[in-house]
Amino acid sequence: MPNQRRAITLSKAQRGELERFVAQGKKSARAITRARILLLSDEGRKDKELTAILGVSRGTVHNVRTKYRQKGRTPILDLLQDAPRSGRPIKFDNRVAANVTMIACSAPPPGRGRWTLRLLADKVVQLDVTDAISYEGVRRLLKKTS
Repeated sequence: MPNQRRAITLSKAQRGELERFVAQGKKSARAITRARILLLSDEGRKDKELTAILGVSRGTVHNVRTKYRQKGRTPILDLLQDAPRSGRPIKFDNRVAANVTMIACSAPPPGRGRWTLRLLADKVVQLDVTDAISYEGVRRLLKKTS
C-alpha cells in the first residue's frame, strides 16, 4: 500500500490552537491552509480528499505532513509560518549612498562645470567606497535621495 500515508495525531491542545488560529484574526492564506491540512489529516482524511476540499496540490499536503513529522516538538503554530527567504543581497548599502551623495554635493573636479554620473562612478571607485559601480547605479542612488 504505497499510497497510504501515516496518520497525523494531534493532541487536544494542538488541535485547539489550530482551530483558534483558523477562526480568529488576520493570517496569511498559506498559514491557514497549512493549519487546515493538519486538522483534516488528524480527522483521518486522505490526500485526495484534502486536495479536493482545500484546492491544493498533493505536494503541498505531503510537505506540510513531512514538516509536522520532522519538527514535532516545536510549537504547532511555528510550523505554519513560511521559512525566511534569502532574497537578493543588497549591492549598495547606506554608507555607499551617503558617500555618493556627499561627493555629488561637493565641488566638481577642476575643469568641469558639474558632476556627471560617470565622473561620480569613477570617483566612488577611486576612493574605494565600493569595488565597482555603474553610472546607472549612481543615478539610482541619487534618485532615492531627494
